[in-house]
Amino acid sequence: MDLRSVWASDLDKYIEDHLLPDTRFRKEVKKAIHIICSFLKERCFQGASHRVRVSKVVKGGSSGKGTTLRGRSDADLVVFLENLTSFEDQLEHRGLFITEIKKQLEACPKEKFDVKFRIQNSRWSNPRVLSFVLSSSDLSEEVEFDVLPAFDALGHLTKGYRPSPQIYVKLIQECISWEREGEFSTCFTELQRAFLKQRPTKLKSLIRLVKHWFQLCKEKLGKPLPPQYALELLTVYAWERGSGESEFKMAQGFKTVLRLVIDYRQLCIYWTKYYDFEEPIIGTYLTQQLEKPRPVILDPADPTGNVGGGNPTGWYRLAQEAKAWLKLPCFRKRDGSPVGIWDVPHMADLGTVWPFQQRGYIRTAEDADLWCQNEYQADPLPQEDGNWTCTIL
Repeated sequence: MDLRSVWASDLDKYIEDHLLPDTRFRKEVKKAIHIICSFLKERCFQGASHRVRVSKVVKGGSSGKGTTLRGRSDADLVVFLENLTSFEDQLEHRGLFITEIKKQLEACPKEKFDVKFRIQNSRWSNPRVLSFVLSSSDLSEEVEFDVLPAFDALGHLTKGYRPSPQIYVKLIQECISWEREGEFSTCFTELQRAFLKQRPTKLKSLIRLVKHWFQLCKEKLGKPLPPQYALELLTVYAWERGSGESEFKMAQGFKTVLRLVIDYRQLCIYWTKYYDFEEPIIGTYLTQQLEKPRPVILDPADPTGNVGGGNPTGWYRLAQEAKAWLKLPCFRKRDGSPVGIWDVPHMADLGTVWPFQQRGYIRTAEDADLWCQNEYQADPLPQEDGNWTCTIL
């Protein structure tokens, strides 16, 4: 069934019937992940020319967060190596470890390893990820993998863990020095996963619905579009500020997320679960991050990762598509009347810690919007709130 023809009252059933992975699928993906994790921890580096120690392998992406879509059998595995002792080490030497992993994977069939691999070659001389497809006689379908070597910046994590501010100070300093903001997000995979993992089941269903919608948009529009992770975080934010309950009306949540996409020029979203403004270097950096042109959506685990920024063209195209979707049955009741929407602010609470509040700081996104409109020869989005061209802090 096409999502475009589903009524608002049927969205929960649609998710259950079409988007939630079935038991067999979950077991097969889990088995595939176990095969690769065991290989990486126990076999991969045995024949390396120098000693390589794997401290842990962490499942990231949708599989790690519990938001996998049915039929999308992909997994991200972050390999934390004791040989990488700093962010700089990861940047300079990750390519060597990817080469070694690839070499060992390709050698597996010769050792009668019951797995077949189709290695996807990278066009970069120092790639950050090794992508391959695993097939096995034990699996009914192939599973796509992304393996990423990383520096273990966090060490051993316990429940409720909050990183030392000095970890983020070092991250910020090195990212600024090399102009590599967001480059080391893999080091914080466990925090990204924890941020979503323990959320209510129905919120994860809403995330799946938004991801499915995003995939439909991607098939229609192609690139450029914002990263899917930005839509996941936007969904969490909409739920936190609009509902916060374990039970809610799915259509309202879905509509709220699409309205926020349409109003992307006003978005300024961040969390203080793992970092905040108290440490001076972090506070100053966060201020600079939040001053950037909208949309701003900071990775809750990595303050250098503005997953909403740098792509006004992609946001404009996605907003146009969202505006068209709001006319469809999935946002209407059976009597034809529109579903409601959560009351969600476009900006996280700013408090009184921002030094530029006293300066009457204003930043406009008008130039970027005009460029996008000329590029695609599309009508501008409606000025529903009357103040969408600037944000006053």
